[in-house]
Amino acid sequence: MKVAAVRAPGGLDKMVVESRPEPTVGLGQILVRVHASSLNFHDLAVVTGMIKAADGRIPMSDGAGEIVGVGDGVSTFKTGDHVLSTFFPNWTCGGPKRERLAGVPGDGVDGFAAEYVAMSADGFTRLPKGWSFAQAATLPCAALTAWRALMVEARIKPGDVVLTQGTGGVSIFAVQFAKAAGATVIATSSSDEKLARLKQLGADHLINYKSEPQWGRAAAALTDGRGVDAVVEVGGPGTLSQSIHACGIGGHISLIGVLTGVAGEVPTALAMSKNVTIKGVTVGSREQQQDMIAAIDANGILPIVDSSFPLDQIAAAFRHQVSQKHFGKICLAL
Repeated sequence: MKVAAVRAPGGLDKMVVESRPEPTVGLGQILVRVHASSLNFHDLAVVTGMIKAADGRIPMSDGAGEIVGVGDGVSTFKTGDHVLSTFFPNWTCGGPKRERLAGVPGDGVDGFAAEYVAMSADGFTRLPKGWSFAQAATLPCAALTAWRALMVEARIKPGDVVLTQGTGGVSIFAVQFAKAAGATVIATSSSDEKLARLKQLGADHLINYKSEPQWGRAAAALTDGRGVDAVVEVGGPGTLSQSIHACGIGGHISLIGVLTGVAGEVPTALAMSKNVTIKGVTVGSREQQQDMIAAIDANGILPIVDSSFPLDQIAAAFRHQVSQKHFGKICLAL
């Protein structure tokens, strides 16, 4: 089979496409013919060496495909079923624990930049109804992160105000889920063109954070000073202060990304006085993915796919991601 792999210590110039033996299916496993994957920041961190992985690691955490083999002990799937991976194959339900967060495909074990993958059946779910493999491959990391942030942790309800940052995969799904839940969305971006596209997706208020550096206060002003109920925080230390300023009393910040760094100053007195909750969110469980897919089916939500690259052009796909010219998810076709 054809696979893409990363040679240590990592880097886009260290990626190779090569042939390896097709895996065999084991006890409790399914063999999946992978048809699509999608790029996440986590995958970029692996292939560039920010996250250290074994030499020759096959990257990509997300995958969608068709079952071509079923091992002994598997009763939940059959040959021919279309399936979607989970980011944490060992986290089926309940809360996060060390052992449940281990074994991420493309990181701790080989991932979905391969034509065939053999993994535990518990690490897969079905696809949303009528979705293509490419559409489904956008879900396991980005969409589930947004879903858990808003629906599981912040527990948003109709009438709440949600603040999103930028136009990456998590943020776009957050806009879609928040609108489906009946919330008002304030969306930020540095691009007026991208803000216009967020408006088309249903964002109610738009803020260009380059022309409005105090965008947190601007967001609060849009709520008549009450403040927002939930923030999907993907920037990290460079944006957290403004997110706290945007929050109302009892606001919830889901800390998801570290795009601006891994440490920085936090206005702790302001966070305390507002009784703000800051909760780290790392994707979610298989059960939460199933709940998300049920909501997608019920609401007719469709993902935004920016572009698709063949496996042979995986390095070009990541360069497109780094350029930040995309809107929505970048996919791989296998």
